[in-house]
Amino acid sequence: MTTTRLEPGSLAPAFTLVDQDEQAVTLKDLRGGRVILFFYPAAMTPGCTKEACDFRDSLAPLQAAGYTVLGISPDEPEKLRRFRERDGLTYDLLSDPGHKVLEKYAAWGEKVNYGKTFMGVIRSTFVLDEKGRITHALYNVRATGHVARVRALLGV
Repeated sequence: MTTTRLEPGSLAPAFTLVDQDEQAVTLKDLRGGRVILFFYPAAMTPGCTKEACDFRDSLAPLQAAGYTVLGISPDEPEKLRRFRERDGLTYDLLSDPGHKVLEKYAAWGEKVNYGKTFMGVIRSTFVLDEKGRITHALYNVRATGHVARVRALLGV
């Protein structure tokens, strides 16, 4: 398992995952455009809903600046489809139930909640340039206010 955090300048790990409609999405196919990947713990939970809706509400200016937004969680496609419909999310949500991509991005690891240690998703966001290189690697982000921070970093 990768515990080494990814750094700006490094090539984003390649992946193919299925989206909420069980269609394959391959990172390589997005080359030539900029990409924002945000990793979140679980669809339809309060913090993840807040973050996902903030990305939805900021999608037009992000897309206008050339960014594709993708959310990635361990949820199955069916749950992602319900989440997308329930909250009117207008970008793709990718399913990583085996944590393979989460691990490649060091977004899966030990967490502590109420004194108990467990393995889970480390809420993280990665911004990739047109060549697939990481320009920003943000780990342990807070759901609230995070999208505004990303927009400020990108000047969008």
